[in-house]
Amino acid sequence: VQLQASGGGLVQAGESLRLSCEASGSIWRINRMGWYRQAPGKERELVGVIGEGGKIYYEDSVKGRFFVSRDGAKNTVYLEMNNVKPEDTAVYYCNARGITVQRALYDNWGQGTLVTVSS
Repeated sequence: VQLQASGGGLVQAGESLRLSCEASGSIWRINRMGWYRQAPGKERELVGVIGEGGKIYYEDSVKGRFFVSRDGAKNTVYLEMNNVKPEDTAVYYCNARGITVQRALYDNWGQGTLVTVSS
């Protein structure tokens, strides 16, 4: 299963940005899909994910500003980032967990997309 993320770039504080991530390959089921980020000198952290049953989890600092959504037909997850702040600057990674057509478990990462927020 491969993940291709896109949409990163340079934005100013207060602006909006949307990230996309498409999963492809031998996908039978996606149980959980979403976004993590890693800022310079920090550990990777969860930003927002959609789990089984559509339950959504957000990191506290992005609640009310970032929104995760998923298009099941396209195996694509989106991250709508609003009112971005300089502290949102990070490499954003897409992650998907599920079961392949061969009935094997997967837990895969995309290549990361850089988001830089200027003040």
